[in-house]
Parts: sequence; C-alpha cells; structure tokens
Amino acid sequence: MGVLKGRTALVTGGSRGIGRAIAERLARDGARVAVHYGRDAAAAETVVAGIRAEGGEAFAVRAELGVPGDAEALWAAYAADPLATEGVDILVNNAGAPHFGGIADTDEAAYDRVHALNAKAPFFVIRHGLARLRDGGRIVNVTGTPDIALPAILATIAAKGAVNALTVSLAAELAPRGITVNSVGPGITDTDLNAGWLADPGARAHAASRSVFGRIGGPEEVADVVAFLASPDSRWITGQHLRATGGLQLALL
Repeated sequence: MGVLKGRTALVTGGSRGIGRAIAERLARDGARVAVHYGRDAAAAETVVAGIRAEGGEAFAVRAELGVPGDAEALWAAYAADPLATEGVDILVNNAGAPHFGGIADTDEAAYDRVHALNAKAPFFVIRHGLARLRDGGRIVNVTGTPDIALPAILATIAAKGAVNALTVSLAAELAPRGITVNSVGPGITDTDLNAGWLADPGARAHAASRSVFGRIGGPEEVADVVAFLASPDSRWITGQHLRATGGLQLALL
C-alpha cells in the first residue's frame, strides 16, 4: 500500500466482477475508494468491508446508471457520504452491461438502453465530475476491444466504441489540467457475469483457446492494468487504449 496514498478514487460498478477487483486493487495501493453500485447494496458493502478489514478506506455510493439524471444522482450520492473528500483524483468508468443480439435482434428500445448505460452514462459522469476531479487526476474507461468482431453483442460493442473515441478527444481537452484519460479493453474474463456460459466445459475450453496463453483471464489481471493507469507512473500516457485480453487478438490471426 502506498503509491495512491492520500488520493480518492470513484469506481462505477465497483461491487462485482472487474469493478470489484479494481476497487480492491486501488485500495491496496492506498486510495480511499468510493464503491459505486446500482442495486445490490449487500454486494457493495461486502467490498467495502473487505477493504476496511485490510486496513484500507472505502465507502459505498448508490446510483442507478442508464436512466435520466443518473450522473447528477451519482455525484450527489457521493457528496452526501461523510467519508467523501471534496476532490476526486481517480475516476474509473467501469459500470456496464451487454445486450445479447445481432443487428436483426436489436430494436430501438434495446439500442437506447444499452447506449444509455454503456456510452451516455460515462460521458455525463465525467462531465458532472470535472469540477470535483483534481488537476493531475486520472480517468480510466473500461470499454471493449475495438479490433475484435463480436456480432453477438453488436449494440454493446458500438457503445463501448463510442467511449473509446471519447477517450482520445477528451485526453486532448483535459491535458492542460494534467489529467490523463485512457481506456482498457478486457478480453474474456472469469467473472460472475460470464459464469453461466463458462460453466460448460466445452465453452470454457474454447474461450481459453482464444488467448495465446491458453487460459481465461481473471478480473484482477484487468484491475492491475487499471491500477497502473491510475498511478503516477502512467503520467506520460494519455488518449490510449490498452488491451487487457491475454493476446486475444493475436490468437485470432
């Protein structure tokens, strides 16, 4: 613990999966972590309790994302917590969920829902948080891998791609404040979100074969990449997309 001592991080979707691993890693590095959740208060409090048990600082923040007024509600909930600091040093936009379906199976309502959560929410969480984000801060967007074809979640990939594009231009806009903006694209990751289909031995073996390492990645491996981008060591990296995929794109060549 140490490289993030004295800094405050907000992790959206921090109660489960990759978001939980990110929150726990940033806390181990010394940050005070606001663990955002949408519905499952018990899961968020479990993360908070675990961080505190290891000597870290954390608190839970509730706000449903993907609905009108979500970003304002998130920051209002953050500010209302007695453990919140006035400024935030690290913002990790991790919250999201897929819509399963190709173009023929995605109507306008489904498209709007997936973009509200995966693209619009990060945009406005950043917008409404800029006054609180300290100069020299870090924004890390957990998105997707743009050069891998995933037609089964087409609308989701389009939404994640929008945030990748946002990352590049926002990095240029915020550079005068010393704020870096980067994105991380996980590959197939062993989380509760994927637990159902990964329970099938054949599907799991196929998923593992997609990585050049011949295995499925864990959420902590994505969290380690995010932690680097949140640290002082990443000060000369901005507007970049890092693929935390275990060489997924290499295995497809």
